[in-house]
Amino acid sequence: MEYINTRQKEILYLLLSEPDDYLVVQDFADRVQCSEKTIRNDLKVIEDYLNEHSHAQLIRKPGLGVYLYIEEQERTWLSQQLHTEHFSSRQRSDEERMLHIAYDLLMNPKPVSAKDIAARHFVNRSSIKKDLYAVEEWLKRFDLTLVSRQRLGLKVEGNERNKRKALARISDLIHNTAFTSQFIKSKFLHYEVDFVTKEIKSLQKKHSLYFTDETFESLLLHTLLMVRRIKMKQPISLSPKEMAAVKKKKEYQWTFACLQRLEPVFAIRFPEEEAVYLTLHILGGKVRYPLQTEENLENAVLPKVVGHLINRVSELKMMDFHKDQDLINGLNIHLNTVLQRLSYDLSVANPMLNDIKKMYPYLFHLIIDVLEDINHTFDLQIPEEEAAYLTLHFQAAIERMQCSSETHKKAIIVCHMGIGMSQLLRTKIERKCHQIAVMACIAKADLKDYIKKHEDIDLVISTIALENITVPHIVVSPLLEPGEEKKLSAFIRQLGESHRQKQKTFQMLNNTTPFLVFLQQEAEHRYKLIEQLATALFEKGYVDKDYAVHVVMREKMSATNIGSGIAIPHANAKFIKQSAIAIATLKEPLEWGNEKVSLVFMLAVKHEDQTMTKQLFSELSYLSEQPAFVQKLTKEANVMTFLSHLDY
Repeated sequence: MEYINTRQKEILYLLLSEPDDYLVVQDFADRVQCSEKTIRNDLKVIEDYLNEHSHAQLIRKPGLGVYLYIEEQERTWLSQQLHTEHFSSRQRSDEERMLHIAYDLLMNPKPVSAKDIAARHFVNRSSIKKDLYAVEEWLKRFDLTLVSRQRLGLKVEGNERNKRKALARISDLIHNTAFTSQFIKSKFLHYEVDFVTKEIKSLQKKHSLYFTDETFESLLLHTLLMVRRIKMKQPISLSPKEMAAVKKKKEYQWTFACLQRLEPVFAIRFPEEEAVYLTLHILGGKVRYPLQTEENLENAVLPKVVGHLINRVSELKMMDFHKDQDLINGLNIHLNTVLQRLSYDLSVANPMLNDIKKMYPYLFHLIIDVLEDINHTFDLQIPEEEAAYLTLHFQAAIERMQCSSETHKKAIIVCHMGIGMSQLLRTKIERKCHQIAVMACIAKADLKDYIKKHEDIDLVISTIALENITVPHIVVSPLLEPGEEKKLSAFIRQLGESHRQKQKTFQMLNNTTPFLVFLQQEAEHRYKLIEQLATALFEKGYVDKDYAVHVVMREKMSATNIGSGIAIPHANAKFIKQSAIAIATLKEPLEWGNEKVSLVFMLAVKHEDQTMTKQLFSELSYLSEQPAFVQKLTKEANVMTFLSHLDY
């Protein structure tokens, strides 16, 4: 794997941010403050790196300079890659260490000294301090405390159930589920892991259960951890009420039989409590295509929660989801297992959480707001991980609606090459431009007749020039080269926008004033910054006094970072008197959720201004795909210049 250093990354950033412009070596040398000779060597390294990681080409023209030939999608991807890589190379070893520390502390019934921990990981006490603080904060989520005893050392205190929960969710510490599962399995012998895997598979088969891969993995880890804890004489205790309720269920019999088969392998006895505990996990596990009929959905609150969710999201998105049966079925099945899990106090990780947040920020944050409402109304605690799964359900429903609502542009392809070529072009177009529905591929000679017959054609895509044709048309090469996709999508956009005047400025500008822009801030924590922005909105009369508290509560429920160093803290619309946006940039990036953030937009938008919210989010997601532009905004120190950048 080619590795590039920080200076080379900076140069690559420059190339990515000046797409169509030649840059001379001197430009780079001035920017990163080194000699031209160094830059020349750096460009060689970058070239090798690009050859290995992308389709981009570094083009050198004597007398003009160098530029980067790269497709738009790839540009976005590479910029994000650079951003993540920069953090991840440092992170990996730190993360592994933090995982080991958390595991050892949770597993160990006896106190361990910080000195021993530091010696074991070959680092100094101060680095361990930082790790221990992070572990301590994370343990709080499970009602566990890290207690330090003079001369003895550190010990995790709390009940066994919460310790197991933390052990099973230890991946949350480092946001890497795959690595964690490897890590826990490595603590067992190969044949032990294989045996448990085999037993869970046969349980599935025997009783026709279909766990998702994630649930399977989690049942495996829970069983392994259970074995380890029983051997260490750390058994689980459950309430008699819980015991009695679960023992009645058929799933308990299955689990009990399964564990009995494991006893000789591990030379232990599984107490009834442990069998009940594992049954709970099986009951709350996510299943694919569960074979459930209505009567199995036993939760009384379920229809109310689903109804509330569909009503509110329909209201806020201004789309009617009540008619989509697939969505209703999907939500019923999904939320049924969620309510099961909540009633049994189990938790679920969602490895896709951060990706979903970034992909569909508007929908995700809208669903979080609705969940806040639902949690409050029905006294539940549905977590953000679930919000992400629900986002996918609604996103699929939106895409179904869009497909059916004829937003498709009907097109015909005129191709002067053979049938194979026309078909290839057709597939490419359908794949790249979802909004085009290709009605037919025809020869140029048949075009006039075809248009006469089918008046509803929106556009013609042709591989040769066409004369005197009334329908909008565009000429592309038979292979649809990379640059042409962009041309085609722009052409379609134009078709849709011919009646709408294209706006040039960010809508945001209408809702902010220089008094609400704070540049180059130094905040020690995101909550501090949130308070500062909310106070500014309150003092100017945009929001109620309580707004700040609710933004922080909302942030605790789910961090509002949306990728590329941007965060959008906000609270429920009922605390807003008039829509406004407060903006801050940070001198040093701040820890926010699971990434560093340097540009913050606090959105205070009233419900009535829904179209504005939609517009805002599309602008924000545009921003999150422009890392170079975000970098430019965060480096700016003058408020008026900052606002003029947004007025592009």
